Amino acid sequence: MAKAEARDVSGLVDHLFRHSAGQIVSSLTRVFGPAELELVEDAVQEALEKALRHWPFRGVPDNPGGWLFSVARNAALDRVRRRGRRIHANDRIVPLMVAKLELMPEPALSREIADDQLRMIFTCCHPAIPVDARVALTLKTVGGFGVREIARAFLADERTIAQRLVRAKRRIREQRIPFAAVEPELLLERLGSVLDVLYLMFNEGYDALDGDRVVRRDICSEALRLTENVCQHPETGLPETRALAALFCFHAARFPARQDASGDLLLLSEQDRQSWDHGLIERGVQHLDHATSGERLTKFHLEAGIAACHAVAPSYAETDWHAILGYYDQLVRLSGSPVYALNRAVAVAMVEGPAAGLAAIEGFADHPALARYYLLPATCGEFHRRLDEPEAARCCFEDALRIATATLVREFLKRRLAALPDSAKR
Repeated sequence: MAKAEARDVSGLVDHLFRHSAGQIVSSLTRVFGPAELELVEDAVQEALEKALRHWPFRGVPDNPGGWLFSVARNAALDRVRRRGRRIHANDRIVPLMVAKLELMPEPALSREIADDQLRMIFTCCHPAIPVDARVALTLKTVGGFGVREIARAFLADERTIAQRLVRAKRRIREQRIPFAAVEPELLLERLGSVLDVLYLMFNEGYDALDGDRVVRRDICSEALRLTENVCQHPETGLPETRALAALFCFHAARFPARQDASGDLLLLSEQDRQSWDHGLIERGVQHLDHATSGERLTKFHLEAGIAACHAVAPSYAETDWHAILGYYDQLVRLSGSPVYALNRAVAVAMVEGPAAGLAAIEGFADHPALARYYLLPATCGEFHRRLDEPEAARCCFEDALRIATATLVREFLKRRLAALPDSAKR
């Protein structure tokens, strides 16, 4: 063991726990079953606390991930034995659990770990669990996120998230939801829900404009890792799963360029494409190639196609907006979403001009889902600015400013207002 400063150990434990907690929880849940998820999470938390207490003085073990797993397993074993002393002596469940835990080796094979995590993801996405709890439960059990982190990601109160998790775990116990077996019919039955959860998870990080952070990379990275995990299984590595992985890769590749040196938000047209992660773009292209093998066209395919157009374009001016408009046409027909319709209007403006973009918006501008969506007036403001209509642009940007709450967005809108001609300013 090598000794380390307490501050360094804290950072190491945080990193390891982020990457190992989901693996440990998933592996132990295979033994106990989802009904004992609370016990498993408590045991893993105890392992974290012991690492923080012991490693600064005794040194970091040679295999810190294995150490965390062993301590968590032993903590779970102690809890089961204590429970056994409190229940009827004829109850055979506790001795069986103890025997399974004592024989349980540290998972060393990446496929074994991946299968446990895959089962855990599909367990968290059981149809009996409320939709709003599935993302939070997946983040907590598989991603190793704490309640405070999840609440911050959802811009929600910690108590709300905690209650959501409690209700989900109660539902698992009451309905005796099993640890999902990796069987084709079960996986395919829940795959759509799993992909929706991963999509929502990534968006929670991608749209995290609270405070001074333009993106929560840890959440996005976890969503991508889990999606690629699902891709690796022969029964779930379907074209739609590959399309979702491609979409995440293309978006994640642009993270380094979403803010300037001062931390200000940058539009796609303003970003330095040399700073994009071209390795991730290449991974996205590979996933997208695999995604084209199926016959079913999903929103993930279409969104990945749009993201690919942006990712591979040499410059903003050379972006294939005609292809992007075609993708949005299909998305609007597929879902009828007003958000897709707004994005389509941007593509219309790039192909036919800003006046055509404004005309496209008129068809859905009064949709109730967009009543508090700052991007609607902000987009109109951009179109009016490009049409050299500063007064109309000012009104739209001010409307957007009244709706927007995120600091980075508000600062961006203020800069847009300040850049208008003096005649358009009050």
